[in-house]
Amino acid sequence: MSIALQNPWRLFDQLQYDMNRAYTHKAKNEDNVAHSDWTPAVDIKEEDNQYLLIADIPGVNANEIDIQMDSNILSIKGERNSEFKNERNSYNRVERKHGVFYRRFTMPDDINAEGINAKCDNGVLIVSIPKQEAIKPRKITID
Repeated sequence: MSIALQNPWRLFDQLQYDMNRAYTHKAKNEDNVAHSDWTPAVDIKEEDNQYLLIADIPGVNANEIDIQMDSNILSIKGERNSEFKNERNSYNRVERKHGVFYRRFTMPDDINAEGINAKCDNGVLIVSIPKQEAIKPRKITID
């Protein structure tokens, strides 16, 4: 019979190690990280022939939104500017966020990146990502 040592703090030690490693990695690559001042709410819906990504971005001009697809990662970046630049207006409470937002989504392999389109209407961004047609098996005859 062998004796097994139990360390009840092992999970906490591993968590601390992982957090330190992530923080150190982030500090080294600080220039490569995109920062967000706020995060829009996003719904993702799968339909038979496409994926729909629906984001609430009120107050963001459609031509200030940048959507890119790279290696099955869909990135959405934009900026909402503050409407209140007059120093005479004083507010006791401001709940609407402004500044830069940045969201990234890893998409499945079955998408058609060339067919992606987007539209923005009344503060709702809808990105349509079509699925590729499935490759059907075929029988190969021997000559």
